[in-house]
Amino acid sequence: MARIAGVDLPKDKRIEIALTYVYGIGSTTAQQIIEKTGINPDIRVNSLSESDVHTLNAYIQDNCKVEGPLRSETMMNIKRLMDIGCYRGLRHRRGLPCRGQNTKNNARTRKGKKRTSPARRK
Repeated sequence: MARIAGVDLPKDKRIEIALTYVYGIGSTTAQQIIEKTGINPDIRVNSLSESDVHTLNAYIQDNCKVEGPLRSETMMNIKRLMDIGCYRGLRHRRGLPCRGQNTKNNARTRKGKKRTSPARRK
């Protein structure tokens, strides 16, 4: 099992797909990484050599922001928006959608389970 950027990759998948299990690497970035490192995209994770794993690890560490640092940067950006009190920051603080979606009927993912007032229940 290959461990890249602190994540154990699934051993039966192609390396191109398995790289997307790392937070911050999508399919396009995975294709670019494989192209730059010169690894065959059709090879499975369990048949990667130690040198291939080391090459991937070194490239990702030098050129990509993934996992912990990326998560902390994202959280700091949201915290900055909340601290300066801009509209997006207020929406984050209140747990409402901040990209202009309608909230009258929808937005249940951000707002949570629907709460009914005690006067309406019988």
